[in-house]
Amino acid sequence: MARSRKGPPPDRTYGRGDLSTSLVLIFPLLLAYEIGVVFSGHVSGVDVVTRALYAALGSRAAYLAFHAALAAAFLLYLRGNSRWSTLRLEVVGPVVLEAAAYALALGPLAMLLVDRLLGLGSGGAVVSALGAGIHEELVFRLAIFSGIAYLIKGRVKVLVALAISSAIFAAAHHAGAHGEPWSTHAFAFRCVAGAAFGLIFWYRSLAHAVYAHVLYDVLVTQL
Repeated sequence: MARSRKGPPPDRTYGRGDLSTSLVLIFPLLLAYEIGVVFSGHVSGVDVVTRALYAALGSRAAYLAFHAALAAAFLLYLRGNSRWSTLRLEVVGPVVLEAAAYALALGPLAMLLVDRLLGLGSGGAVVSALGAGIHEELVFRLAIFSGIAYLIKGRVKVLVALAISSAIFAAAHHAGAHGEPWSTHAFAFRCVAGAAFGLIFWYRSLAHAVYAHVLYDVLVTQL
C-alpha cells in the first residue's frame, strides 16, 4: 500500500487557534468595554473607533441602542451556529488562566529588557494603562500583523510582521491629540510589549492575546 504524503504546512494568516472561536471569546469583553466607556467617560487614547462611532450615532441613547442590537445579533449567532459551547467554563477558563500568566510575566520581563539591557530606565512609572486591549489587539495584531504576514511570503514574514506591527503599536500611543508626550523609554517598552502580544497572538490565538492584554492593563492600572 502506498504511503500518503503529507503536503506542506498551510500558510497561516491569523496564527494558531481558530479565529471564529477567538472572536466569540472576546466579544463579551468588547461589548462590556464599549458600554463601559459611556458611564466611565474614559476612552483609550488610541481607540479612534469608539470616538468615531459615538460621533456618528450622535447621542448616548443611539450608541447604547446600537450595542444592544449587537448583543442581540451575537446571541442569535451563538444560537444559529451552535456556538454556546465556546463560552463554557472549561473553554474560557484555560484561556484566561494562560493569559493571566502571560500578563504577570510581561511587566517584569519588559522592564528587564528595556531598563537593564537597553539602559533606558525611567526612574518612575513606565507607562500608564495600555488602553483598551481589545481594540489594540484587533487593530495591531489581527489587522496589521496579519495583513503584513499575508502580504509577505517566506520564512521571515512573521519576524517582519512582528517588528513592523510592534513599532506601529508603540508609535500610535504618541500620535494625535490624545497621544502621550514622546518618551524613548515608553516607546521601547511598548515595542517589547507589542512583540510579546504579537507572539502570543501568532503562536497561541487572538483570544489569548486579548485576554493577556486586558489583564495586563488591569494590573498596571490597579497595582
